[in-house]
Amino acid sequence: MSEEIHEGGCQCGQVRYRTTGQPEKAAVCHCRYCQARTGSAFGVSAYFNEGNVEILSGQMKDYSFVTESGRDFTTHFCPDCGTNVMWTLEVFPGLRGIAGGSFDPPTFWFDVKREVFARGKAPFVELCLEDSFETSSSYAPVSVNGD
Repeated sequence: MSEEIHEGGCQCGQVRYRTTGQPEKAAVCHCRYCQARTGSAFGVSAYFNEGNVEILSGQMKDYSFVTESGRDFTTHFCPDCGTNVMWTLEVFPGLRGIAGGSFDPPTFWFDVKREVFARGKAPFVELCLEDSFETSSSYAPVSVNGD
C-alpha cells in the first residue's frame, strides 16, 4: 500500500511542498501567535515529521521569536506574497507545522479533533471538536505577552 501524498504552497505559487502520510498532530489553535500568524481568529495546524515534508520549489524567509513560555517559534513564509506556509516550534522537536489552508484542494483532508488555547477563542467561533483545552500541555509562561 502506498503512502498518502498531498501537496500545497503559497498564494503566488513560488513555494510548493509535498507531505507524505498523515499528520502526527492536527488542531485548531486560538493562541495569539496563531491569530497574528494567520491574520484571523485561529490557525489550523497539521504537524508532520520533518522527514515527511519536502520543499518542491521556492525559498522561504524565516521569522523567529521567543514565546512567553521562553521557547523558539519560527515561521516560514513566501518572501513574495507573504503567505505563512510552515513553522517550527521548539516544543515539538522533529515536527514541522503546515498551515491547513495552504494545501491544494481538498484543503482540509486530515482529521481535526481538538482545539487548543480555547480561552482566546473569538466569541463568534463555535466549533464541534472532540477535545477542547483552555491552553495546551506545553504552556508554561515565563512572561505575560500573549498566549
